[in-house]
Order: sequence, then C-alpha cells, then structure tokens
Amino acid sequence: MRRGYSVSVVTAPPYYPAWQVPAEYRKGWWTSDLNGVEVHRVPIFVPPNPTGLTRLLHLLSFSLASFLPCVSLAVRSRPQHVISVAPSLLSAPVALLAAKICGARTWLHIQDFEVDAAFELGMLQGAAPRRLALGLERAILRSFDRVSTISGNMLKLLSRKGVEPGAAIELRNWVDIDTIVPLPSSNTAFRKELGLAESDIVALYSGNMAAKQGLEVLAEVATLLEKETRSVKLILCGRGPLRNELFVRCKGLSNVHFLDLQPLERLSELLSTADIHLLPQRPEAADLVLPSKLTGMLASGRPIVAMANEGTALADEVDGCGVVVRPSDAADMVSAIKALSVDAALRSNLGKEARKRAESRWQKRNIIDRFVQDMSSSTAL
Repeated sequence: MRRGYSVSVVTAPPYYPAWQVPAEYRKGWWTSDLNGVEVHRVPIFVPPNPTGLTRLLHLLSFSLASFLPCVSLAVRSRPQHVISVAPSLLSAPVALLAAKICGARTWLHIQDFEVDAAFELGMLQGAAPRRLALGLERAILRSFDRVSTISGNMLKLLSRKGVEPGAAIELRNWVDIDTIVPLPSSNTAFRKELGLAESDIVALYSGNMAAKQGLEVLAEVATLLEKETRSVKLILCGRGPLRNELFVRCKGLSNVHFLDLQPLERLSELLSTADIHLLPQRPEAADLVLPSKLTGMLASGRPIVAMANEGTALADEVDGCGVVVRPSDAADMVSAIKALSVDAALRSNLGKEARKRAESRWQKRNIIDRFVQDMSSSTAL
C-alpha cells in the first residue's frame, strides 16, 4: 500500500498452531479491511488431530473454498500479479487460473517443500503416491512465471525440481527488528510470573509444537538437565499437536515451565527472557523447511542451540551466533546448553552476532524492497 500497490488477499481464518478456529472467525465467507488491504476469509476444514489424510482434506478444503473469491477478484480487479504462497501447493492451480483470466503474471512463494516433508516425516507413504505427488508438484512449479523460496539450499532444490534458474529467486522471511529488540533477561515479567530467580539460566523454545520440529527430544533434554545442573530452567511456549505429549513426558520435572502462545506485544519480552534459544529440528526436514522462528531468535540477541546437520541451511544460518548440535541427540544439546550456561561472555558475544545477522540478512525493509523491485521489473516485461 505505501509503495503504491493495491492489494487483495484470499486467505483462511486463523487456526495455527492450535488447529482450532477462534469463534469470532467462524463466519463462512467474509471480507474485511486490514491496514488498507482487502482481506477475503474463506471457511476451511480444520482437523483437531491432524493426520496425513486429514491434512490433505484440510488443504483441499481451502483450495475449493478460495476458488470463487479468486476468480471474482481476477474479473473485478484485473490484477497485474497473482501470488500464491505454499503451503498450500493445492491452492496454486486456483492462482494460475485466476491469473489466466485477467492476464496477470504469476508468482509462487515456497515456505515449505510440503510434498517432500510429508513423505520424509511419514505423514504420507508409498512409492507410487510419492512419484505422482512429485510429478504434480513439478508441473505446478514450472507453470509459474516466478518462484521464490526462503533459503539458498531450498533455492537449489527448486532447480533440481525443474525450475529454470532465471525464474527462481531467494526471498527470505523477514523480522521486524524495531519490534523485537534485545532486553535485559534477568528481570522480565515472565521470570516473575514463573517464579524464576534472576540467577537462573533460561533456555527457551517458543513456536509451533508439531512433528517436523522434533520436539520429543526436549523432554529428554529436560530430564538430563535436571540430573546434571540446577541452574538451567526450560520454558516451552507454544501450541500444536505435540504439546500434550510433551507435557506428559515432562510431568514431574521441576525445571520445565509451559506457556501458551503470547500476544505480539509481549513477543520481544518473551524472547528476551531467554539466555539461550533452543531450536530442535528433525533431520528429515533439513532443507525442506527453514524455521520461521529463527528470525525472532536472532533479533532478540540471544545465542541459539540448533539441531542440524553440517551443510544444511539451518546450520549455516546459526554458525557464528550459536551452537549446532546433532539432530535428535539430547546429550549433545545438553552439553551445549551447559557450556553456554556457565560462560556469560560467550553468550553475550554470540548474542551480539545474532542481532547483527538479523539486521544484515533478515531486515524487513530490505527484503520487501527486493521483492517490490523484482515484481516491478517483471511487470515491465
């Protein structure tokens, strides 16, 4: 809007990561104005306990529900660009049809390679279904004028999937470095609310609690830490399908505190409550996703202990501003946490580098500038 563009969005009601639509959003099809953006909400099927099949039905329901609003906007507004964000790839054909109706250029932005992730993580199975799904994905990717994704390694994967180099670009997720700022950790309201001492070292996980995060390992980490040190406390903040399982596995541990998702106005304070950020991830998801929570961790100016194999995008991003440990290796993560917990100077140095990295690589204004420049140049073609 501020750059001279008129924007309309077709989207679902909020449901993630709790997998539940708030009552105030259960209105069917409806339109609202959000900071000058015309937002069209469509109803979708949201499974309370998502499985491979119910996730597919969930994604398909959005594709079907968004069809008429997208076609209507194409006819009424005649946009120059139609942009689709994946997940969900199932909605991409709707975007292609809308663009064809009005002669717009098409842009597909890949946040996750959901097809590969679904099979690698066991949500979907079978060689034949996988070949079919990858074939459809390849056809969809090659149908867009421009395809972007969020890391260099994911950009390489686009090439292997048949996207021409001239059509693909890296377009990172951004972080608002003015909203998330480093604050002193020793006296935040969260410490007081949880009864933590100023001298406690807080290791924080904040984000979605789902399969691709590999959060099960945090219960083992907490168990080992309670046996080996009294100074480290874990805060596990978030919602998602694995929260209840994680809560049960941590029952009886005095060094673990659970928090629900916090409102945006408390996010900076929450992230600054940490002395150390924890970023587990299953190895099967490496280079298929790049956790969006990473940007906030970096902006908060705290060191990160991340589970990643050498050479992956996550390992490269954390290198120099945290410690990379082996995926699914609780003992390795515990060793890294303990080493950081007793070395305030190291935590400070790594945290400062994390903040610098957020400012240089993930700043919102710079990333949007690149997006607008690329979109403007493609319009002139």
